[in-house]
Amino acid sequence: MADKTPAETSEPLTKHTNRLAKEHSPYLLQHAHNPVDWYSWGEEAFGEAKRRDVPIFLSIGYSTCHWCHVMEVESFEDEQVAKLLNDWFVSIKVDREERPDVDKVYMTYVQALYGGGGWPLSVFLAPDLKPIMGGTYFPPEDKYGRPGFKTIIRKVKEAWETKRETLIRSGASVIQQLSEALTANASSSKLPDGIPKNATHLCAEQLAENFDPVLGGFGSAPKFPRPVEIQLMLYQAQKLEEEGKHSKAKEYGHMVFFTLKYMARGGIHDHIGGGFHRYSVDDYWHVPHFEKMLYDQGQLANVYLDVFSITKDTFFSMVARDVLDYLRREMIGKEGEIYSAEDADSAESVGAKRKKEGAFYVWTSGEVEDIVGEHANIFKDHYYIKPLGNCDLSQMSDPHNEFKGKNVLIERNDASAMASKLGMSEEEYFNILGACRRKLFDVRKKRPRPHLDDKVIVSWNGLAISAFARASKILKGEPERIEYNFPVVGSYPKEYLEAAEKAASFIRKNLYNEQTQRLYHSFRNGPSKAPGYLDDYAFLISGLLDLYEYGGGTNWLSWAIKLQNTQDELFLDREGGGYFNTPGEDPSILLRVKEDHDGAEPSGNSVSTINLVRFASMASSVRSNHYRETAERLLAVFELRLKSTSMAVPLMCCAADMLSVTSRKQVVLVGPKSNAGFDYMLAAAHATYSPNKTVIHLDPTDKDDVEFWERENENIANMGKNTSAVDKVVAYVCQNFTCSAPVTDSKSLESLLSMIF
Repeated sequence: MADKTPAETSEPLTKHTNRLAKEHSPYLLQHAHNPVDWYSWGEEAFGEAKRRDVPIFLSIGYSTCHWCHVMEVESFEDEQVAKLLNDWFVSIKVDREERPDVDKVYMTYVQALYGGGGWPLSVFLAPDLKPIMGGTYFPPEDKYGRPGFKTIIRKVKEAWETKRETLIRSGASVIQQLSEALTANASSSKLPDGIPKNATHLCAEQLAENFDPVLGGFGSAPKFPRPVEIQLMLYQAQKLEEEGKHSKAKEYGHMVFFTLKYMARGGIHDHIGGGFHRYSVDDYWHVPHFEKMLYDQGQLANVYLDVFSITKDTFFSMVARDVLDYLRREMIGKEGEIYSAEDADSAESVGAKRKKEGAFYVWTSGEVEDIVGEHANIFKDHYYIKPLGNCDLSQMSDPHNEFKGKNVLIERNDASAMASKLGMSEEEYFNILGACRRKLFDVRKKRPRPHLDDKVIVSWNGLAISAFARASKILKGEPERIEYNFPVVGSYPKEYLEAAEKAASFIRKNLYNEQTQRLYHSFRNGPSKAPGYLDDYAFLISGLLDLYEYGGGTNWLSWAIKLQNTQDELFLDREGGGYFNTPGEDPSILLRVKEDHDGAEPSGNSVSTINLVRFASMASSVRSNHYRETAERLLAVFELRLKSTSMAVPLMCCAADMLSVTSRKQVVLVGPKSNAGFDYMLAAAHATYSPNKTVIHLDPTDKDDVEFWERENENIANMGKNTSAVDKVVAYVCQNFTCSAPVTDSKSLESLLSMIF
């Protein structure tokens, strides 16, 4: 938590206007009226630094970043600081979400030299863009034995005048070393046998050693919801179950289920409006950093869907719905585009000049009593609401007393026990809580909202498209007549598929060039200047594969194939293996990295490997072999990483094992999609958690479907021709398109798959 809250400047916004006023990025526009003479990243700024022979000050952040706001108020709105920067430097402001390629270069530099990173990122560069010094947030003045930003500015200026050659040589040397370290080449065409299995085993064991058995999660505070770790543990539990190691599989499954339940009950989960905040500052998942990011929502909805498909426990399906309904309510534009983020900070009241972190989300006990009325005591007991505030579970929860007298909702008591104690049914108890949440939501709507970053990022939309598409079939496994309580609104599953298709259509219409078959990275009032990066292609392809497999048309699959071809053209290292993160066409980007780290977002190389495995299981033999060979060469690049530090690449571990599996199955559905049973058969095909499975569907009455499969895989086209039951949907379970006897009803298909997987 911050030790001071940023205040909005009391001076008129129009006193200063700089070049950023012409930009589209919400983050850059936030700085358009600073007295700092900001430039955006580009030749104008680079040329000015060379002309004046001065260093560059580069500041990187994003619009919903709390500490970026703090540094803006403390330093960039300060006339004295602005004068120092304007006189001695060329200052460049970058939105890291709009230009992740720029951020990657200088974040890697800061992490390598100083052992940590974060935003705002503050780096000083020579005019040739080589870094000479860097850090993250700097307070304006010296304190706690650390230099303030003004001191840093003066020291860099002095060093530039007295030690310029040394600084330039040092920066160039660091960039050269990082370039060599981050662009490894494969020493062979594929991973040695045994590495995939060993990597998944080692990663799971290391995560298990870090498991918190009391509060959930794989590590201590601050606790981040890192879905890639959940995916690895679920994948490994499934593998152990198949190997007959039921006890260990159950142990790993328990760790996941326990963690996801504690996360959903904690304050990191927005109980009133749905969705998840970025992370919790304490071990209890209680007091969060309140920003909400789209990439978290998409990935978390997916892992909750996975766990529902394993357990059939509607607790998990409700959380998945909660997340997706939050996105539909708050984060989707008129054309189906899905926005990037909501800020952590907001004004405490209408007209207030101060913004505070979490102001939109926290409550006093008195507010709850006034709003909820007769059920206030039930609600307060359930959500641990206290007159003096409830941020007291840990010394880390509120070290600076920012939330004194405030409550962050957290579920500390068992609902069944609470209902029993009150002499009511669980259904009645949950109905009361839902009605109370709705009342608080209606009041909260009238508060000043946190800033919405309405930028549309292709990669993050890809993650959300995947979740919406998968929900459309997995949630058909919920019991009939299930009751929903706010903030879940009970959408029909098909509405989730429509949301996925609308988002994909927006990207194709606005962020894809049909002639060049290339993506742009982001959109706000038009596409950005930045090209699509590896993550944009990989995550969108993954989303499109899910969109097809879970009921969309072959048009999405056809586009995914085109995008994969473009990805290979732009990013694939055909000699050394693996994918670079950028196209390599911009000379101002000093590092072209082969990213492997699966962190808050998975790496483009991990997702690409899984995409290639999925393509291989659909394509004809020649194309299938090509996809597999590309994936094998890709993974060989990261052999050392998989062997030595597998916990840093959990999704890549899964990807490596998927590629090594020789028994990947295909479930092929043949029949008219207009048939009432088609959706039920497709839902049955997806009812079982089975990551080593591909679902293919073909409508023999649909000309586009038939032509697509005749072009891409004759085996599938022939299955459509040879299926005689034209009025039914027929399902085959296949391996390398050698198939089981057909089944024609969803119950039989679900039963067959449960025996196989």
